Amino acid sequence: MNAAPLDRGGLHYPWGLEGPPPGGLVEVAPGVHWLRMPLPFGLDHINLWVLDGGDHWAIVDTGVALPTVKEHWRALLAGPLAAKPVGRLIVTHYHPDHIGLAGWLATKYRVALEMTRGEFLLARVLTLDVADRTPDAVTDFYRAHGWPADRVQALAVAPWGRFAQGVHRLPVGYRRLMDGDVLSIGPRRWHVVVGSGHSPEHACLWSAADRLLISGDQILPRITSNVSVYPTEPEADPLSDWLRSIERLRRLDASALVLPAHNAPFTGLPERLDALAADHHRKLEALEAYCEEPQAAADCFGVLFRRVGDDEWQMATGEALAHLHWLWRHGRVARRLDGDGVLRFQRAP
Repeated sequence: MNAAPLDRGGLHYPWGLEGPPPGGLVEVAPGVHWLRMPLPFGLDHINLWVLDGGDHWAIVDTGVALPTVKEHWRALLAGPLAAKPVGRLIVTHYHPDHIGLAGWLATKYRVALEMTRGEFLLARVLTLDVADRTPDAVTDFYRAHGWPADRVQALAVAPWGRFAQGVHRLPVGYRRLMDGDVLSIGPRRWHVVVGSGHSPEHACLWSAADRLLISGDQILPRITSNVSVYPTEPEADPLSDWLRSIERLRRLDASALVLPAHNAPFTGLPERLDALAADHHRKLEALEAYCEEPQAAADCFGVLFRRVGDDEWQMATGEALAHLHWLWRHGRVARRLDGDGVLRFQRAP
């Protein structure tokens, strides 16, 4: 990969915007290798990280459980990574593109899966939560937030448990990571920095000596991470968690090289944190104004998104609710259950 450095949007990309080819490795710092795997979603890739632990490799995130991704791993493990075994397996959070092949790698190399408790337990629950049709509590949730009857009915008869399709069977146990833990991997000491909002206990890894931050989905340079309310915790306020996490991450060295899960490594951490916070506050202002009249979450898509595809309604509803719940918790909108069984939000007097 011979990409030229690039400056865009106030950020600096030392390797440009293009990443390594699927299964290829790029060394971004001594002993820190950038690996990219394909995704079958609108977002077509995830960045993974392979750290040199001296007599072993430490892998950070694994890719989704797909045959093509597994083949890329087999080629790497038999080729560029063949000189050492995998000795550590760290996962930033529970989403399938990050944890998908963790169970396979943990079993293959007889290593512990290392992640925070909230992320591991949620992943375990979701891989076991499979049914022939969507639970009534889920359809009730989306009906109450303004979905039309035909869309609710289509969801009701759909199989439940798509999460499990992208995740290899997980180990029974794991090794817990906690905020403030220090992981010694080769010559480096990586501090665990936990953020929330996108997921319950997202673990970032911070090497202060080398000013390197493996940020997972907690900080992305060109897209914004989804922050959503789900039927599993219908009263949640994840946007408050997300904005508090941004303030915590401001304490890190401003010159850090950020190694994100999507897009490309970059510098300009303070600028990106400013932009992420400002984007959400712009949405909050627009949404508060839109709620001059009572609005359900599904009525608010046009305020927050350019477009919402047929397969994006759950994510869009969750993100709309995250912003509405922030406004509600802060007293800027009121919430009421109308006679049609729909929850609507209106700007507070």
